[in-house]
Amino acid sequence: MCLIVFSWQIIPGMPLIAAANRDEFYARPSKSAAWWEDQPDIYAGRDLQSGGTWLGITKNGRFAALTNVRSPAERRDDAPSRGELVSNFLSSDLTAADYIAQIQPKADSYNGFNLLIHDGEQLIWYSNRGDADSRNGQPLAPGVYGLSNASLDTCWPKVVRTKAQFSSLLCQGAPDDTYFEMLCDTTRAGDCRLPSTGVGIERERVLSSVFIESPDYGTRSSTLVKISAQGETLLKEHVIR
Repeated sequence: MCLIVFSWQIIPGMPLIAAANRDEFYARPSKSAAWWEDQPDIYAGRDLQSGGTWLGITKNGRFAALTNVRSPAERRDDAPSRGELVSNFLSSDLTAADYIAQIQPKADSYNGFNLLIHDGEQLIWYSNRGDADSRNGQPLAPGVYGLSNASLDTCWPKVVRTKAQFSSLLCQGAPDDTYFEMLCDTTRAGDCRLPSTGVGIERERVLSSVFIESPDYGTRSSTLVKISAQGETLLKEHVIR
């Protein structure tokens, strides 16, 4: 997952609404969102290379999603798959806070990540990069948030643009299709607004759009998640390739 915008406890009766794009190399095999045969309470896509997932829900109202932190200089080829952090939470019955406490001792063995987890009560953002708040797990206050491949609410152009559009759709009570239209935006940021993450200017340009297109890498799927105050869960996915 490379972009997720979400509202927490601001829409009556619908405490969590999230819209997200998964960007990945086209050659990496995966399965579309479905109920998992080996863990039937989980509804999520699946990474067929390492077995985990990037975003998912459960029948009892749990939610988890993960984005990578873009830092090629720190990347280790022998690090464990970050997707297991999502699937392990979804398959557990731990509270969000207890799960963060469980993974903290081994968090630095993974390449950089952001993890969002919701246990039915709290929504927590955790990262193994950044300041003490992120590394201890930050329970989120009501609001609208954006997360890409840096810290929560980092002002990358696509995060700023998508948060604004997402907030407008929420205010309008817009239908689900409009969230997917928002996630199809291929507009690239101007060079003066690009972050510098160590991938070079040409790659920064490609990665700056909400919906990414390139010969070998891009947006593979878009997802909308809604979780009601009663714990009812909805996950809609549009698979692109």
